[in-house]
Amino acid sequence: MSRYPRRRLLGVLVAFLLLAAPVPAVAQTVAASVPITVPALTNWTPEQGSYRYGGSARLVADSAPERRVANTLADDLRDAGHGDVPVVSGGARTGDIVIDVQPGRAALGAEGHELRAGARLSVTGATERGAFYGTRTVLQLLAQGDRIPAGHTVDVPRYAERGVGVCACYIHISTEWLENLVRDMAYHKLNQLLLELKVKSDTHPEANTWGYYTKDEIRRLVALGDRYHVEIIPEINSPGHMDPWIENRPDLQLTDSDGNKQPSRLDITQPAAFDYYTSLIDEYAQVFTGGSWHMGADEYMLGSDFARYPQVLRYAQEKYGANATPQDAFIDFVNRVQTYVAAKGKKLRIWNDGLTGANTVPVTAGTTVEHWLNVAVKPSQLLAQGYPLMNAAYALYLVRGGFHTDTKGLYDQSWDPRSFEGEKVASSQGITGAKISLWPDNGRGETENEVAVDTDPALRHVAQATWGDPHPDATYDRFTARGTAVGHAPGWRDLTRVPVADGTYTLRAGAASLTAEVRRTPDGYVTLRTGTGCLEVRGGKLTLNTPLQPGVEITSQTCDAGNTVQRWELEQVAGGFTLVNAITRMAVHVTDDGRLVQYPPDQQQPAAWHLTTIH
Repeated sequence: MSRYPRRRLLGVLVAFLLLAAPVPAVAQTVAASVPITVPALTNWTPEQGSYRYGGSARLVADSAPERRVANTLADDLRDAGHGDVPVVSGGARTGDIVIDVQPGRAALGAEGHELRAGARLSVTGATERGAFYGTRTVLQLLAQGDRIPAGHTVDVPRYAERGVGVCACYIHISTEWLENLVRDMAYHKLNQLLLELKVKSDTHPEANTWGYYTKDEIRRLVALGDRYHVEIIPEINSPGHMDPWIENRPDLQLTDSDGNKQPSRLDITQPAAFDYYTSLIDEYAQVFTGGSWHMGADEYMLGSDFARYPQVLRYAQEKYGANATPQDAFIDFVNRVQTYVAAKGKKLRIWNDGLTGANTVPVTAGTTVEHWLNVAVKPSQLLAQGYPLMNAAYALYLVRGGFHTDTKGLYDQSWDPRSFEGEKVASSQGITGAKISLWPDNGRGETENEVAVDTDPALRHVAQATWGDPHPDATYDRFTARGTAVGHAPGWRDLTRVPVADGTYTLRAGAASLTAEVRRTPDGYVTLRTGTGCLEVRGGKLTLNTPLQPGVEITSQTCDAGNTVQRWELEQVAGGFTLVNAITRMAVHVTDDGRLVQYPPDQQQPAAWHLTTIH
């Protein structure tokens, strides 16, 4: 492969159009030299000339942190089609890219950087992370062509936490999709990914209902996050929404005054319940190496109230006195978890809606509160009480089959992290940042690939609003043109690629055989139409409107283009293809008696299907 990069014609065209609106001549001259990035550069001083990336380019890095940044950049340049660039030490020459970590540059902070373009291109950070973010700017610029206008910028983020939250807590999301997300987050200088999910447990096998992740899958994802400076924060929601963990543990479920067990509510009055939860924390610590733990703590009494659980009030009064409230027992559980994770060097995070003001016991100082819902205790009160506060507003949510954030409306309003649900505060002091949140309330409402398309503009918007000026362009169309110009991160995989052409095939796996018309769907999966209908997962227990029970049969049903559980992913493997359902993320297994059923791939061997075209 030539080491000279191919010019990205689409990106160049978009960048040109972005700057082509009529403006005064002097301003147009300056604007034309401002590089296009997402987030937009907060400042740029143009100079004469340009930097040209070519076949003689080297990455110059001397110290260990500089070499780590340079090695990652070298891999990304190769993945982006810019050839193999050597990492060297010593003096720089014309055409080189210099990576420089200078701890004395305190003004750059932990994540800021300086970029200088001229005969050489230099990226300087006070930290390894700051230099890394400078290389993201370099990659975005090279995505638009091999010439970068001469000049320099000092680019420092306004907020420390810039993120995305994903609930893979019931509906399994493919690791390939999550890896794409991590790469795109880093490319846009987002640094925090919250994952509410289930790791397959060795300690509590009774809790291993689908869809879990294996520990090796999480280790690989965390390693990718570490390399790309995206902190991956795990969440096991508690003491509410615990049904993925305790549906088979009635002994730990909260019991109401009529004797009914509540599979989604952990009994916070039981020492065994706390021990169970902390044992899960310990097991997660085997694979999640970051410094934070999210315990959720939202919607504990959703659809009910503490009056139906008199044991909770008794617990609170026994521990905190006659004036205690049931809410004090809830806060007590939060604080005990905080003490536990703090002893392990981790900081606790919770959602805000459990803080109703009905408690007499305060949440432990230093606990980060993520504000998503407008309740009685306002953001300004939490800030005045000294809690680190992150903006995870419902306005930033993307819900499968439900509410989607109005990114254009937020951009036009110059939304920034001070704008919480129910209140906009005057100062950013105490606000850690903001994130978008992806929830699967209707698990079959959209496929992963559809969610990815919906997420792209919201991700770029929150990246802009947390890093710099929330409204860098006069119109939303101009802002979205930036995203088109820079594209996706190097190494991002097109998950909509279908490895076979549309047509009619015979599919054979061992003794099983079927004839089906294979047709690509608009979101990059396939349908399989047999003589009696389209293959579909149907039956068994539904979770979030989704058939997530292993062993459920795959049968032909009336074809419906809007039915997402009739969509399948063809994954190439030795000997053919596996069929993975686009929604349940389970693979087709052939039973001894020839039936087609779905199973997680670590429970039953997926069938390897050999496809033969029928002419």
